[in-house]
Amino acid sequence: MLYGSKRETYRQVFLDSWRAFRAGRPLEGVQTRIVGIILEHPEYQSLLEDAERGLELDFPPEQGQSNPFLHMSLHLGLEEMLAMQQPQGIVPLYALACEKRGKVDAEHLFVDCLGEMMWQAQRQGASPDMAAMLACVRRGLGLPDLAE
Repeated sequence: MLYGSKRETYRQVFLDSWRAFRAGRPLEGVQTRIVGIILEHPEYQSLLEDAERGLELDFPPEQGQSNPFLHMSLHLGLEEMLAMQQPQGIVPLYALACEKRGKVDAEHLFVDCLGEMMWQAQRQGASPDMAAMLACVRRGLGLPDLAE
């Protein structure tokens, strides 16, 4: 994890970034990227306004709730992957996805596939499979599998 293994520690980074932005304080380092992601997700802003609630809430998938902190973290991960141009082929695939679906839908396709990849890796006790993540995106775009 970026800032430790405790859920509260990781969430606090998002809460502190939002609090600094709302107070007009200068943002440092990754805070700028985090705030950019938060601004693109107004549906999460009220949760971030209530730090205590944000730290304590659970988001059980079996109750149909998605975890906003996980979702925003996946966006942050996608930004990092694009900046590093890793895995190979992600940048042109992202550009194609943006062209076909628009930036917001393209990002969410990648985020969904990134989340699926992480879930599968955790479930299997294996390393994340970047090729599987890119294949998931290709399927989402209706493109043929590269192995075909």
